[in-house]
Amino acid sequence: MSTAPAAGPGLGANQPLSGVTVLDMSRVLAGPWCGQLLADMGARVIKIEHPGRGDDTRGWGPPWHQGVAQAEQDVERQAAYYLCANRAKQSLAIDIASGEGQRLVKALARGADIVLENFKVGGLARYGLDAASLRALNPALVVCSITGFGQTGPYAHRAGYDFMIQAMGGLMSLTGEADGMPMKTGVAITDVMTGLYAAVGVLAALNRRRDTGEGSHVDLALLDVQVATLANQALNTLVSGRAPERYGNAHPNIVPYQAFACRDGHLVLTVGNDGQFARLAELLGHPEWSQGEYATNEGRVAHRDDLVALIQGILSGDERDVWLARFEALGIPAGPIHTLTEVFADPQVQHRGMAREIDGVPQVANPLRFDGESATADVPPPKLGEHSERVLADMGLSADDIARLRREGIIR
Repeated sequence: MSTAPAAGPGLGANQPLSGVTVLDMSRVLAGPWCGQLLADMGARVIKIEHPGRGDDTRGWGPPWHQGVAQAEQDVERQAAYYLCANRAKQSLAIDIASGEGQRLVKALARGADIVLENFKVGGLARYGLDAASLRALNPALVVCSITGFGQTGPYAHRAGYDFMIQAMGGLMSLTGEADGMPMKTGVAITDVMTGLYAAVGVLAALNRRRDTGEGSHVDLALLDVQVATLANQALNTLVSGRAPERYGNAHPNIVPYQAFACRDGHLVLTVGNDGQFARLAELLGHPEWSQGEYATNEGRVAHRDDLVALIQGILSGDERDVWLARFEALGIPAGPIHTLTEVFADPQVQHRGMAREIDGVPQVANPLRFDGESATADVPPPKLGEHSERVLADMGLSADDIARLRREGIIR
């Protein structure tokens, strides 16, 4: 097989996953997010897509990005949603429902290191492409199966989507104002976290393979991830035996740690220790706060309502940026509540190069840096079937065979 697509200008030949081949048979966000992360770090990621419709997210617009295809008059549009999770991959558009398509995917799996898939439990078995079948062909293969509820249990047969998992997994019960409706997050955070756990899992399995020579079947469920990432709120429940309340923009365990209204807008104040609070009390003209019932975080949590009202009364008397400058001067953590356009205009975000453009396609950088160099690959998300011919030629198929497969609709 050919080498991976070129990496970003920083990592060059020092890509951590150079030489690793991944078959990404997943769709939407969790699996593709994992695949993009692996591609950024140098893996060759072959995205297996249906030749007619491709990844579902190719149609999840607007907004659309208009890009010029190989023929100047032929303009291809791509959904922004698709573009967020498919950088640096090769697209092989192949019909896995056909016998020949299955044979070709099996041939790819024999030479691959990792397979990512998010079909329903048992969905790939009908094609002979499930974890057991592929690992029988290649015992060193690491297969990561991402589903809503896992490979076992009473819900294993159900489909799972981020929104419903946020609801079932408790996140929505924690999000929103205390007297309002439970809310989901503004990003499909369970999918994103599942993609990150998937990357950790497959890399751990690869590391173990070095000693055993054997691959693994990594079973990852969105519901499990959602429960695992409840973090302190999960332990609040297990320790106290009570379900936490919703605190809106406040924190259940730390005070003051929330949004406050200023004269001309809002800011977030995140006082994480008693020393920071003492400086805040001095700044606000009440040094006695750091000596009395508000001296410790435990006391501040116990008297949350009174203290928050006092702080709010003072902050509302001046402008947001005035307060932010004062907090910055004293090392008191605080920040503005930005819109996304403001985020990408922020000087720190710009300095870190988080907004990128790759061959005219907008991208958000990978936050990982190795020895000061960004891990972001310098290859845009592929068009549907863009690399079908290249991948199949690398497998040894002739130009005539590839042309026949295209005529028969097996590939695009």
